[in-house]
Amino acid sequence: MTKHEWTLDDIPDLSGRRALVTGVTSGIGEHTVLELARKGAEVVMAARSQAKLAVAVDDVRRALPTARLVPLVLDLADLTSVRQAAESVAHLGPLDILVNNAGVMATPYRRTVDGFELQLGTNHFGHFALTGLLFPQLAAAESARVVTVTSQAHRVARGVPLGDPREGGGHYRKWQAYAQSKLANLLFAFELDRRARAAGTAVTSLGAHPGYARTNLMSAGLNMGGVKPDGAIIVGVTRLVAQTAEMGAQPSLMAATLPGLPGGSYVGPRGAFAARGRPTVLKLSRLARDEELARRLWDLSAQATGVTFP
Repeated sequence: MTKHEWTLDDIPDLSGRRALVTGVTSGIGEHTVLELARKGAEVVMAARSQAKLAVAVDDVRRALPTARLVPLVLDLADLTSVRQAAESVAHLGPLDILVNNAGVMATPYRRTVDGFELQLGTNHFGHFALTGLLFPQLAAAESARVVTVTSQAHRVARGVPLGDPREGGGHYRKWQAYAQSKLANLLFAFELDRRARAAGTAVTSLGAHPGYARTNLMSAGLNMGGVKPDGAIIVGVTRLVAQTAEMGAQPSLMAATLPGLPGGSYVGPRGAFAARGRPTVLKLSRLARDEELARRLWDLSAQATGVTFP
């Protein structure tokens, strides 16, 4: 636990450091970029849509004219795009901070370009591959942090799929699939930290979740293919009771920048049910601590994506 209530003022000077954030065209990702850039970091802004990415870059530059930004087109649902994105930033040099923020939520049943179920493919396999391809740049930094954004929804997941990810998985339940992808995020984050430490690198890996935050993530997934009654109701409730995207970005920012925060930490809001409030270090669920499950998921992910961490 931190000794005092963490705020944005606790972010140290990041001059001379480089960060990459995925999913930056709105909400939590955009606010994460803004605060990292405000403290002097060069920020690679990664997003799927080139048009929306250009707007997001302009928005950050209007708010912070001194920001050093590098736009990067990245579609996490397409491993070819992931490889191309990693290759295009390889020349930049060491990477100090990677925030795996992008994701989809409660989408209808779809498959990625590579044949994975959309939520697991985007939220987990895409970020697994991206992190592995960027790992040489992370390891080259003096002290690098990888923050993978998850959700408290991981607590209701009944494990993660460990079969062939390109085969059908029977009856599809969108919320369970989302919870499984978010559990996969945490299992990956903590297994990465164990492996990076065992390899003697200066890379630490952490998990963070934004609490119940007002972003377009939920509406985009629930209303994919057309506005539906359940989507309209949930989005309406979210607008009334959820915390702002600015507050939702703070756990990611604390995890990425707080000096001395141990690898394997899980950061989220300190309020009731970890739904809102200032960020703090939280306890982990039983499955998130399951090292054997994490190892099996890692092996499956490496085989499915073709990405091996050096």
